[in-house]
This record gives sequence, structure tokens and C-alpha cells, in this order.
Amino acid sequence: MTEAVAKKTLVIPQLVVGLGNPEPKYDQTRHNIGFAAIDALSRSWKIPLAENRKFQGEYGEGIAPNGDKIRLLKPLTYMNLSGQAMQAVTSWYKLQPELVLVIYDDMDLPLGKTRLRLSGSAGGHNGMKSAIAHLGTQNFPRLRIGIGKPKNAASHDEHGTVSHVLGRFSAAENQMVSVVLQFVGECVELSLNSGVEKAMNVCNSRSFDSSQSNVYF
Repeated sequence: MTEAVAKKTLVIPQLVVGLGNPEPKYDQTRHNIGFAAIDALSRSWKIPLAENRKFQGEYGEGIAPNGDKIRLLKPLTYMNLSGQAMQAVTSWYKLQPELVLVIYDDMDLPLGKTRLRLSGSAGGHNGMKSAIAHLGTQNFPRLRIGIGKPKNAASHDEHGTVSHVLGRFSAAENQMVSVVLQFVGECVELSLNSGVEKAMNVCNSRSFDSSQSNVYF
């Protein structure tokens, strides 16, 4: 009985969503690192993405490394309406919110740091505000990827913040991003294999330093 209950409470995502904005001008920006994560998973798992008007996004489904069916989504509704696309997919496939893993950028985390959680607030992120509103709960897993705060910008400087999140990574930062995205893929695969809670132990304890190649604990 105890084993059955434990298995029932294991959170295994069936839909992985990356947040970002469409249009080439937003490509490779810090705010679009969620899109970059989905693109990396698409390549790694050989699951092609294609625009799906019904789901208001780029969508693909296939078999994850753990042998289970998995769905990938990049909402094309623009960040502030990301939840519309999520709701379209979850409603169509009758997926519970806890089966949706959302990947997005976080200024409060330094570049090289990730944070996986089973639930939580939007934390001021407009894409997550929309996700919570359309899914009707904040009880769904999310993986935040640190993009760092703008340099030499006051906390109240909204212009500096917008320029930072909508700006592109430097050449040195891009090397770090490649390593982080690879690690994000490992975190997602661990979530699929062992559940989000176990994956949290790994994903929340590692950071990548400025050499782009070293990991410290």
C-alpha cells in the first residue's frame, strides 16, 4: 500500500513547455532561454517541432529517453499570454497541471544556476502569471534558468531591466549557456526517469562557474 501511494505521488511530466517570444528579433535573447531549452530537447530527443495553430505554438510529440510519450511546446502567443497555449494543449489531451513542466528565465538567479520546483508563485514573471491564470493553479513543476541581473543597473531601473532580458548573451556567456542547456536536458530527463522531486536534489545543488566547463557543488 505504501509503495503504491509513493508511486502515485511521483510527479512525471508529460508536457514540457519553454517560455519565450516569437519573431526573429527575440531569438537567442535572455528572455527566450526557455525556447532554447525546448529546441535543445527537440534536437537531443529527435522530436521535430512544427507550428500548430490549434495549440497556438510550435509543438512536437515523441518518445523520451525513458521510453514514455512526451510533448514539447513553445507558445507563440508572446510571453504575456503563454498560458493560452498551455491551456490549449492540456485541455485537448486532458492533462493535469502537475504533468506540465515549464522552463523559463529568472533574473534572480545568476547565469550558471538552475532551480527546479514542484510549485510556486509567478515571482513577477509575466509568462508564469499567464500560466498560473490559465492552468488555474500554481501547483505545477517549473525549471528556472538563471540569466543574472543587469550590470550597473539600479533595481528600480525598469528600462535597464527590459534591455537586459531582451538583450542577447555575450560570446563568453553563450559558452556558459550551451553547458547550462545541456544540464537542463539532464534535469528534465531525470525528472522523467525518477520524478521531479528527486531531480530537484541534483538540479538545485549544481552551478557552473565562469570557466564554462567546471561544475561546483
